[in-house]
Amino acid sequence: MSMAGGISLHAVDVASGQPARGLRVTIHRLDPAPVLVAEGVLGADGALDHPVTRGAGVRPGVHEVLFQIGAFYAGTATPPFLGEVPFRFTVFDPALHYHLPMKFTPWGFALFRGA
Repeated sequence: MSMAGGISLHAVDVASGQPARGLRVTIHRLDPAPVLVAEGVLGADGALDHPVTRGAGVRPGVHEVLFQIGAFYAGTATPPFLGEVPFRFTVFDPALHYHLPMKFTPWGFALFRGA
C-alpha cells in the first residue's frame, strides 16, 4: 500500500481465514491529552473506512489503536481469551502513511507496521 499520510488498519481472523468484518476499533492520540482520532467497525475487506486513512486528524505523537477482539468472538463456542487489544505507536511524521496490519485468533495476535 503506497499512500501519503494517514493511519490505515487491516485485520484478518486467521482462525477462520477471513477478513475481520465487524471488528470494532478506536484510534486515540495519547499526548498531550487523549483525543479520539477515529472509531468504527472494519468492513467486508477487514479494513477501516474512515477519513483518518487519508490523513484527517493525524498529528505527531503517541497513538493507540484498541481492537475489540473479545467482543468480536463473543457468542462463539469458544469463550474469548483476549479482550481489548491495544497497540501503541508513534506518528513521527504525519506526511508518512502508517499501515497497521493485524492477524489474530481467539488466543493470540500479531501486529506490525506494514508498507
